[in-house]
Amino acid sequence: MIYAYSWYLDIVSPDWEALVADDYESVMPLTRRKKIGIHYLFPPFFTQQLGVFSVSKFNEDKIREFIEAIPRKFSFFEINLNTFNKFSSMDMIIHPNLTHELDLIESYENIRNAYSENLKRNLKKAASSELIIDKQIPPYLIIKMFRHNKGANFDNLKEADYQMLEKLITTCLEKGRAQIWGVTTKDKRLCAGAFFVESNGKVIFLFSGANQVSRTNSAMPYLIDRFIMENANRNLILDFEGSNDLNLARFYKSFGSKECVYLQVKVNRLPWYARLLKS
Repeated sequence: MIYAYSWYLDIVSPDWEALVADDYESVMPLTRRKKIGIHYLFPPFFTQQLGVFSVSKFNEDKIREFIEAIPRKFSFFEINLNTFNKFSSMDMIIHPNLTHELDLIESYENIRNAYSENLKRNLKKAASSELIIDKQIPPYLIIKMFRHNKGANFDNLKEADYQMLEKLITTCLEKGRAQIWGVTTKDKRLCAGAFFVESNGKVIFLFSGANQVSRTNSAMPYLIDRFIMENANRNLILDFEGSNDLNLARFYKSFGSKECVYLQVKVNRLPWYARLLKS
């Protein structure tokens, strides 16, 4: 997955380390930070899944071996594994998270036949609005649109995080790993946009933004539908990158996507007084 590329990690977690086995046959990135003298691991923004990656098949014992090899200096960690990492433990807190994936190898007609009736109605509404796809939208405009709308409810995203996202998208574009899709009204006003990043047969719906106008003209469903139309019949998985949120999950499922589980593993070895603060 693109999240585990070294240049991607350099942007989202500049101090990252990694566990490596058998001359890089298997690796596990460790996205680390240090705060008030405490070393810990965390899931960076815009990096939904990491965990163990390998050139050969592996089983649960291999995953356990990597997790147990995480250095003891990390007295607290909260890490997201990827969908191929199956793991159970009595000693760690393991929480299942959901993403939604759609196989694009089918024809567009077959994929569209699996759309929900509500989605089909919204696409008819979009068609009557004479929307236009624009792939030349500057990244900052989509980020700005998100911040002025849905982003107002996300206090955990700071200015530095948005700057990191713009750098990430710019780097992905330079490396030919990203696409920017925007939707404008017939009078050229941007009302929705999204960033897609791709590697190794998987394209990820990494980030999107939309304004109030998009709620009336169904610009975001239209954008995703056009993307599916353009990429149908490819040996490609579209990963919607979420979500545990019921409304978002319902939206992603409306395209015929399937639920996939990835695990979050949490270990807390902090001193008792720090553990109370963390909890």
